[in-house]
Amino acid sequence: MKNISLHWQIIFCMILGTISGFIFNNIGFDNSSIYSVILLLGDIFIRLLKMVIVPLIFTSIIIGVSSIKDRSKIGRLGFKTFLYYISTSLIAILIGLFLANTIEPGVGASTISNAGSFDTSKLNTSNSILDILKRMIPINPISALSSGDMLGIIFFAIFFGIVLSFVESKYSKTILTLIDAIYHVIMRMTQIVIKCAPIGVFGLMTKAVANSGLSIFKELGMYALTIACGLSIHLFIVLPLILLLVVKVNPLNHFRSMASAMVTAFSTSSSSATLPVTMKCAKENVKASNEVTSFVLPMGATINMDGTALYECAGVLFIAQALGIDLNASQQFIVVITALLASIGAAGIPSAGLVMLFIVTNAVGLNSDSVALWVGSMLAIDRPLDMFRTMVNITSDSVGVAVIAKSEGEKLY
Repeated sequence: MKNISLHWQIIFCMILGTISGFIFNNIGFDNSSIYSVILLLGDIFIRLLKMVIVPLIFTSIIIGVSSIKDRSKIGRLGFKTFLYYISTSLIAILIGLFLANTIEPGVGASTISNAGSFDTSKLNTSNSILDILKRMIPINPISALSSGDMLGIIFFAIFFGIVLSFVESKYSKTILTLIDAIYHVIMRMTQIVIKCAPIGVFGLMTKAVANSGLSIFKELGMYALTIACGLSIHLFIVLPLILLLVVKVNPLNHFRSMASAMVTAFSTSSSSATLPVTMKCAKENVKASNEVTSFVLPMGATINMDGTALYECAGVLFIAQALGIDLNASQQFIVVITALLASIGAAGIPSAGLVMLFIVTNAVGLNSDSVALWVGSMLAIDRPLDMFRTMVNITSDSVGVAVIAKSEGEKLY
């Protein structure tokens, strides 16, 4: 299967896992050693993935934040860009939150009934939003890293990255070189783990279908529909409104100008691979200056993940609903904050959506085999959603270019 694309390998193994699970569902699997070995494949994949999450998110956020170290850029232009990206990501997350609470795609899911109950006492609960904000600041960063306290890790990494960008270069360069080296090693480890995804999906799908039968696809279908609706709202309503109200341009003109980049993003599912095309379209078609384009777009490739942030928020609520857990307002606030903060620096991570999903579930206290089972099942149908998410991500980046260029007094289109 070496020459077959990874997403086709995953789809193929998903089909095999469905067939395998259907067989075990009908013949029974309680004492089957073959079934136990197949489940082990899925469990090992999930454990490998969780193993790289903390060092990956920690190093990637520091690199992403500290990379904006040109003092002249951390001024008016940098503030406008950061404000735009944070605002659009927050809007996307709130859309995902609203749709997941309205449609409730996970309510009535049957898969978990046979996969082990979830201990709700493990959930992270807080009495108020102020309490959540206080918990974001870790008393001991090392303890936060070892315990997987995601809010604490993310806050410390962002703070560390910001301060690092202002430290004298003779000190910051040494630290950044070390962190960058660790980041590239962890990235390589992550790439190797992701290559094991087909085997992991086979094991996880076998378990899911063996437990619930084929009804899981109905539940995953509702989940996919919810995500697609959210992405469509952001792409076809929110971003065009920004173009109309802020840039004062016909959104169709902008979409035509960025068509090549949008198609490339959709086909490659990679914001980084699309970046050269995005920059070319922004300069030649949108007519944004090189100064704005060369700053806003690379920064967007690092910290702007509207589509992925929406997916994380809706995905975590879907899992909670499937587990029969009603997340209260403070727990949902943790989901929103974690998805927003984790998006900074996560854009360069392979299969960022999957990695971030574990980050957000961990932050709210959703840790169990049942959670891993659902995440694995969601991975099986992730490819088309990933293509859509990436297109939303780069389109938001391009709208950001137009907004910033307009605010700088440039004549566009």
